[in-house]
Amino acid sequence: MLLACERLSPAGSVAPRAWGLCAFGIRERGRPVRLRAAMEPGSVENLSIVYHSRDFLVVSKHWDVRIDSRAWRHTLTLQAQLRHRFPELADPDTFYGFRFCHQLDFSTSGVLCVALSKAAAASAYKCFKERRVTKAYLALVRGHIQETRVTISYAIGRSSVEGRTHTMCIEGSPGCENPKPSLTELVVLEHGLYAGDPVSKVLLQPLTGRTHQLRVHCSALGHPVVGDLTYGPSTDQEAQPFRMMLHALYLRVPTQAERVEACTPDPFLPTLDACWCPHTLLQPLDQLIQDLQDAPDPPPAERASGPDRSLPRPVRCPETEAQRASCLQWLSEWTLEPDN
Repeated sequence: MLLACERLSPAGSVAPRAWGLCAFGIRERGRPVRLRAAMEPGSVENLSIVYHSRDFLVVSKHWDVRIDSRAWRHTLTLQAQLRHRFPELADPDTFYGFRFCHQLDFSTSGVLCVALSKAAAASAYKCFKERRVTKAYLALVRGHIQETRVTISYAIGRSSVEGRTHTMCIEGSPGCENPKPSLTELVVLEHGLYAGDPVSKVLLQPLTGRTHQLRVHCSALGHPVVGDLTYGPSTDQEAQPFRMMLHALYLRVPTQAERVEACTPDPFLPTLDACWCPHTLLQPLDQLIQDLQDAPDPPPAERASGPDRSLPRPVRCPETEAQRASCLQWLSEWTLEPDN
C-alpha cells in the first residue's frame, strides 16, 4: 500500500506527483481507497449546520456544490440540501425558498449565512452594505511565501478577453474593464508540500468584496490557490487535486438583533488529505481565530480606510430610487447564480 503522493518507479525509487490518486489518499492493488468522509463529494443528506437561531442559519457549504440554480441538470444545490433538511423553514414567497445573505463560488467550501425572514435579511443586508461583516478564509496556495504577512491591494475588474469574459483580472492586465479598489490581508500559517510541490497554507481576510477576489489576488501575487482551474497554472485537469483548496473558515455578521458568528474546523489537514504534508509552522491558526473572535465589530464603513489609503471612504449620499428598488428586490427574493 502506497501513499497517494508517492508512486514507485520501475527502478524502485519514489516518484512524486501521482496527482490522480490524491483525491482518495491511498491506493491499494490499483484501486483507490477513500481516506475520510470529508473527502466524499457532496450529497443532499450531508449538510453541515454550524449556527442556528430563530432568524439565521449558517451552514458549511460543501466544495463543488452550487448555492442554487434554475438549470434542471443541477440536482444537487445548497438550496436542495436546505429543503431536504429544513422543509418547514422554506419561504414560499421566494423562488428558491431561502434567502442567502452572501455568496460562495461553486468550488469554495465553508460558512454561508442564510436569513430566515425578510427582517433578518434586511439586517444582514445592512451589515454587508456597511462593511461590518468579518470574514476569514483558509487556502493552500502554490509556492512558499517568504513574508509572514502580506497586504494585497490590486484593483480588480472584469476581463473582456475572448474566452475569459467569465473571469476577473487585475488592473493593467489586457482587457481589464472597470477595475475597482480591492484589499486582502494574507497571513502565512505553514509551509509544506502538496503532492511533492511546495505549498503555503494561508489565512485570507478580504476587506472588500469583489467577485473571485481571493483567487485573483493570490494568482496576481504569484501564488494561485491549489486546484484553481480558472486562475491557476494551465495543466491537464486530471493532474489537479480533487478540489480547489479554498475554504470559508470564519464569519461574523453583527446585526442589530443578534451577533451571528460561526467558525468551521480546518479542512486542510494531513489526516484528511495524505497529499498535504506540512513541515514548517509559522503562525498557529488557533491564535488567529481567537484574535478574530476577540476583535470588536467595526463601525460602519471603517474598512474602507484600512491599510491601503487609496481605498476611498464611501460618500454618504441620500439613497436613490434605483438603490431603494434594488434593496427591496433583494429583500423580496435573494437569488444567486454562482459565477463558475
